[in-house]
Amino acid sequence: MYKKMPLLLLAFAFISCKNGDSDTNEKEKIKSAHWLLGSWESKSAEGVLSETWTKTNDSTFQGQSYFIKEKDTIHFETIVLQQKSEALTYKATVKGQNEDRPVSFLFTETVANQLAFENPKHDYPQKITYQKDAKNNLVATISGLIDGKQSTEKYTMAKSK
Repeated sequence: MYKKMPLLLLAFAFISCKNGDSDTNEKEKIKSAHWLLGSWESKSAEGVLSETWTKTNDSTFQGQSYFIKEKDTIHFETIVLQQKSEALTYKATVKGQNEDRPVSFLFTETVANQLAFENPKHDYPQKITYQKDAKNNLVATISGLIDGKQSTEKYTMAKSK
């Protein structure tokens, strides 16, 4: 019995290390979104669009997006970007829509400084893309079909903090 103990301990140590590596690999997708963190803003004649991203933990980022016209908040949403196993999910909860329940979009692609999430079953948008452009601006694009016609909206925001 005691002769087998070192082998069991060695096997346990190997499995523990292997699980640690797997955990690190599992977080790679959310790590690729680190450039989202911070506060972003766009001012126009229509109002001010702001988006703020913070890191909750190694697998979760939280975001808030709001549009203010004069002193009125026209649009407000909370966002959770979370990685579980190999899946990276973008969950948006828009105040006053979908009974204030989150809508999930699954991560579909990434290239350097770009993330795309899709939910083909959602009414609009069906795709959300974030890109950090050459000027270090955040470009958020929402797109999809509205009444059978393709629609795309782009919002360019500069880092404010």
